[in-house]
Amino acid sequence: MSPAESWGTPRTEQVTWYDPVATAARGAELSGREFLQAIIDGRLPPPPIVELVGGRLVSVGEGEALFRYTPDESVYNPIGMVHGGLLCTLFDTAAGCAVHSLLPAGVGFNTIEIKVSFLEALHADIGALEIRGRVAKRGSRVAFAEADARDGAARLVRSATTSLLIVGAAPPNCP
Repeated sequence: MSPAESWGTPRTEQVTWYDPVATAARGAELSGREFLQAIIDGRLPPPPIVELVGGRLVSVGEGEALFRYTPDESVYNPIGMVHGGLLCTLFDTAAGCAVHSLLPAGVGFNTIEIKVSFLEALHADIGALEIRGRVAKRGSRVAFAEADARDGAARLVRSATTSLLIVGAAPPNCP
């Protein structure tokens, strides 16, 4: 018997997405908050990365974005836990969307750096997680944001801080 024969039946996942360039072009005409709300409302498709990892943007406010995500074994690392990079991706997305919610049409952002604190190991049996991004401070060129992941009992399981570069035309009255 070969090693592969003892691994069991392989599992698969299918991922679909829409053209992100077309979505970004349509979104450039909307403020960041309007753009994100259009995604929530289904008037625009979600970004491919969110589809890839299985997250969902569920609400957006002034300087805030909330995602829901339920990990499964397809995101395990080699030692049987949810891969840290997956949560890092979701933190980057939630923090970026929180910043985007404050930006006018035609202005975007790009992550400069991110620091993640892994407070405990995660397994697929954790259930649904809420990943919330919040703007801590926004300047005219750089924004600082934080994100955290909480389980169904509202326990903090991971957190992150990040700096983001604001790209495009900044509004004249921005501090």
